Amino acid sequence: MLWFQVLILSLVQGLTEFLPVSSSAHLILVPELLGWKDQGLAFDIAVHLGTLLAVLGYFNCEIIKMFRDFLCSLKGNTLSVEAKIFWSIGFATIPVGLVGLCGKHFIETSLRSPIVIAFATIGFGLILWVADKWSKQRRDLKVLNWRDVAIIGLSQALSLIPGTSRSGITLTAGLFRGFTRRAAAKFSFLLSIPVIILAGGLEVITLLKREVLVDWESLGLAVCLSAISGYFCIHYFLKLLDTIGLFPFVLYRLCLGIFLVFYFS
Repeated sequence: MLWFQVLILSLVQGLTEFLPVSSSAHLILVPELLGWKDQGLAFDIAVHLGTLLAVLGYFNCEIIKMFRDFLCSLKGNTLSVEAKIFWSIGFATIPVGLVGLCGKHFIETSLRSPIVIAFATIGFGLILWVADKWSKQRRDLKVLNWRDVAIIGLSQALSLIPGTSRSGITLTAGLFRGFTRRAAAKFSFLLSIPVIILAGGLEVITLLKREVLVDWESLGLAVCLSAISGYFCIHYFLKLLDTIGLFPFVLYRLCLGIFLVFYFS
């Protein structure tokens, strides 16, 4: 890959992984629209590793505390808020893991078309707008319960449809459950950790079965760029969320979806 292709695709992944606009759709569409060859599985693994490092780095203190309290809960100690969030992340990951394993072939062969991406971008963008405009947005993660976990976890399985956006659909579900924008976004970001690990693990297994040359220099650059851009994306998204709201992202999704419908029809 040329250096500017690595630069653009890494920044695309770092920014769109955590914004409610679908990173998988953008990694499919950018090469398609620019006439580039598919970046390949190894590159996808690298940029996802970068965004994993971004979320781990940003929430490192909270993750350490959650894991420590999780271990204490295994010993029969009182279930703290942090331990409950840790358990919730694990249980909310089960639906997307099962659907991903069972439907991997169908998703990769039947749902990666630009038209599917276009309609998913528009449809789930409108649902996000409804959730942001009419939900109560009063709750925080201290009152997270198992019904919340089930609904957000099931909604996350829909993110396997390209164009849906994992962060977007979990954020939408969190808003419908009455969480504030910041609480819903934070839980969505934390949920990305096991999902990226599981998806990346499957991709690594697939890659190891293939005899392909690996451009380690490009992959290393991709990891760094996606990690840095992802870190700043999390920081400024959380900082500006209550100020700008989610409508700019809804509008972007509608414009992108309409463009794709006309472009690929």
